[in-house]
Amino acid sequence: MSIASFKKSARRFGAGSLLAFAVAAAYAQAPVQRPAPMPAPAPTMSAEQWRQAAVADVEAAYLITLDDHPGTVDPANPDFARNLEKAREGGQALASRVRDGAGYAAALQHFNALLGDGRAGVVLKDMPPAPPRWPGFITAWRGDNMFVAATTPGGPAVGARIADCDGKPIAQLVETNVFGFGQRSGGTGPWWTFAPDVFIDQGNPFITLPVQCIFIDEGRESRLTLSWRAMDEAAQRLRDDSFNGVTQPIGVSTPRYGLHWFALPTFQPNDTERAAYGAMLAEVQANRQRYLDANAVVIDLRGNQGGDAVWGLNLARALWGEARVNRRLKVAQARQAVLWRASFANIAHTSFEAADLSEQQRRQLGYDPAVVAQGMLAAQSRDEKFYPDPARRDPVSDSDRAENLPGDPAPFTKPVYVVVPGQCTGACLEALDVFSLFPNTKLIGAPSAADSSYTDIRLEPLKSGLASVVVPSKVVVNRPRSAATFYTPAIVVNDLEWSQRAFLKAIEADLVRR
Repeated sequence: MSIASFKKSARRFGAGSLLAFAVAAAYAQAPVQRPAPMPAPAPTMSAEQWRQAAVADVEAAYLITLDDHPGTVDPANPDFARNLEKAREGGQALASRVRDGAGYAAALQHFNALLGDGRAGVVLKDMPPAPPRWPGFITAWRGDNMFVAATTPGGPAVGARIADCDGKPIAQLVETNVFGFGQRSGGTGPWWTFAPDVFIDQGNPFITLPVQCIFIDEGRESRLTLSWRAMDEAAQRLRDDSFNGVTQPIGVSTPRYGLHWFALPTFQPNDTERAAYGAMLAEVQANRQRYLDANAVVIDLRGNQGGDAVWGLNLARALWGEARVNRRLKVAQARQAVLWRASFANIAHTSFEAADLSEQQRRQLGYDPAVVAQGMLAAQSRDEKFYPDPARRDPVSDSDRAENLPGDPAPFTKPVYVVVPGQCTGACLEALDVFSLFPNTKLIGAPSAADSSYTDIRLEPLKSGLASVVVPSKVVVNRPRSAATFYTPAIVVNDLEWSQRAFLKAIEADLVRR
């Protein structure tokens, strides 16, 4: 399954696809993609066939995860194994009631929700079970409330706050109908991204759609009975814009004299986007003094859902200086280490990977899979659950801790504002890790998502051909940012329209206060 199909599925299936965001981001970094192609789902399946597929796939996902996922034996994460048992029980409870494709999807998404790890669970094939519906308006989550972001004639007013639906507080309805059927990492970032899906009907048979809601506009309360109808492409674009705004293409622009805006909307670039990154980095390297003399620099991550961390790292090196960035990373990651999960399937996968790689790919990978496979096999023979990665880090020296050293480029100290979207995870978070190493960086936007410490992901196709199981091979330990940690911006932008103009207004106000 391609990364593009993950992204398409993520937009279509809403909160259930936060997992797809994380998996696509992690999976995009793998040099070898080995999962077997999945057959297309049968165009017509009986209710009993859908039920059997759901029951079998929940059980298979449970067993594969139990056997091969590092979380099941991770002493630092005892909740993982307990959550896996809950996911099996809850997933099977719904699977036994499945009658169609929408029910199948919901049962497996409920499995993911109960498992509760962004790099575990099941990824559905891109097979929308039913055309989505909406009530004629799009919402946005800002702060602790939900507001109308766009509407059709006769609908609620833009900016109106939604208090409750059918006597339930809107947050309670989101918890039940949205996050009960999809991954939610730590923090409130996923609320910004996925809470509005409470007003998108995906055909889930296990929830009750809201019927009547209370809206509060400028202190006036009104009650509206919802009229659900088919959702067209224009409505879907409005939904996407409600949490990202209209994003900029990769590159650097100058909205006003002295303020430079870098757009990094993806770390999963295609060939054209790779060329755009190359041009952007070449421009910074050739004209670095321009940014040293700037009033401010903005790094815009709206739209970014991870991928390959090198793109953010390269920009940081170009702005702050490569040696300076490398030293700070070395100090920050001094205790970080990698443990490989020594299971039969993981050993087989790593051995196959070793056979497929060229020498150049091994160098790019940074480790030799053949050595890792042998190490995992030896660990398994000793009945050990993990094989410690043999790579050793050089000890941190006094010079590594130095802010500046002879030979460094001139320090880059002008204000840097990093625009953070709520779905920022994976390599997007790694970019925040790097940018935040420098005191002239200030985060602006929404709280980020959090991510998992499990990585080196492969996808194991299920027998039905309708989904695959997420199987990381390793766990990163002693990472400076823990798995549950998310970023909270210093400047929260609660504007309903997440436009460049809105961010510039907030940035200009902050520059005046400095």
